[in-house]
Amino acid sequence: MQAYPLIAHPSCPPLQVNAVEARVGLDDPNWLRLRWRVEGAGQLVLPRIGSKKRADGLWQTTCFELFLQPEGEEGYSEWNFSPSRSWNAYEFHGYRSGMRESEVGRAPDGQIHAGYQYTLFDVAIPRSALPDEPCAMALTAVLEEEGGVKSYWSIAHPPQDKPDFHDPACFATTLDPRIVK
Repeated sequence: MQAYPLIAHPSCPPLQVNAVEARVGLDDPNWLRLRWRVEGAGQLVLPRIGSKKRADGLWQTTCFELFLQPEGEEGYSEWNFSPSRSWNAYEFHGYRSGMRESEVGRAPDGQIHAGYQYTLFDVAIPRSALPDEPCAMALTAVLEEEGGVKSYWSIAHPPQDKPDFHDPACFATTLDPRIVK
């Protein structure tokens, strides 16, 4: 799995979380596997685990996200994954415009492994739901800690006063879904 350290946006520092790493696994021809590791997770707020279903507004509490933008295109997709097992996927025609839910034949599967020192969140996305061509990629996390403290983590952030995962600066690496390692 390829590892990507995430950086907290400076305007929203975490309470106890001190590191976040996202990993991408391309070893399965049917699934894209992602893992987020949150260090210092003792005060992390996790929603109650429920059934696997689509839901909106997942980013309002602890949520893990993937953004993909096919090379040479203005549009991009956003995937939201909650530790509750709720998820959603959206398509955008351009920067924050033309949002609609993505058609996904098979739901992604997420699982949380919560601990005090660290928490792991694993998700598997059906490759059939992903673009076929190489994409610019952003891996992000919204982490809520006790007391309503929220921090926003990404591979890179745009130079502005508030976090914005939709900004092209966050799409700081590449994913080629055609590769199976």
